[in-house]
Amino acid sequence: MVDASDPDHARCAELIVNATRPLVIPAPVLVETEYLLRPARGAFRALLEDVGRGSFAVADLSPGELGQVGDLLDRYADLPLGFVDAAVLAIVERLRAPALATLDRRHFTVVRPAHVEALELLPS
Repeated sequence: MVDASDPDHARCAELIVNATRPLVIPAPVLVETEYLLRPARGAFRALLEDVGRGSFAVADLSPGELGQVGDLLDRYADLPLGFVDAAVLAIVERLRAPALATLDRRHFTVVRPAHVEALELLPS
């Protein structure tokens, strides 16, 4: 969304701007986002300001969900599913979210959340 030259920029920006569902960022995703946005001066700061204004909610992992993350890492070890993706899935399951905004089709087309047959991956 930040890099206008990225081939996925327009559809990602449109997804965020036109969102009708609550936008929730799993806390572990913020760490990856900060790292990825380092070259774009001020971009992460702008995201934090958006969070502060209520444009996005941040979902922390509960202690019980840390165990769930470990279970998911074991279950999907063949992918291999990493900590952040497993944390996202644990939070998606807690929120019973039917959709996930991600470009990571490799992992999230394979995982099967407990509450739906498959997640709707956005942008489509």
